[in-house]
Amino acid sequence: MKVLDLHCAHAHSFEGWFASEDDFQDQLARGLLECPVCGDRSIAKLPSAPRLNLGGGVEPEQGKAVTVPAGQSDVAALPPAAMQAAWLHLVRQVMAQTEDVGERFADEARRIHYGEADERAIRGQATREQTEELLDEGIAVVPLPLPPGLKGPLQ
Repeated sequence: MKVLDLHCAHAHSFEGWFASEDDFQDQLARGLLECPVCGDRSIAKLPSAPRLNLGGGVEPEQGKAVTVPAGQSDVAALPPAAMQAAWLHLVRQVMAQTEDVGERFADEARRIHYGEADERAIRGQATREQTEELLDEGIAVVPLPLPPGLKGPLQ
């Protein structure tokens, strides 16, 4: 089993597990690989060193403190990998705590806003125009682009 460090054209980093280098190259050539964050299919392999588990080593650090310079928010100080992990955590929470109404999102948001349907947290698809119309009506919505890979369980 080969564990490869991969990244997309948007610099999102992630791991991929493959039976062999040939398996990785085959999946890449057939367009089967995509970024779990943005869905981009322009995937490249990052250089990586093999990890040898020889036992008796030092325990890895559990976390590293980040010093935040004065005037910056905590988010601005996060390294890219931590920001990516935080974004995935947020997306998981949104998906777990909302009802997917699909392409009916704009209509359902209006029904909830005007008291025609029970109030609840929903998510779905809306065009830019629909989103702007909802905002103009005073209906609070937040665009959150989700790549297709996030519709199922996240590993």
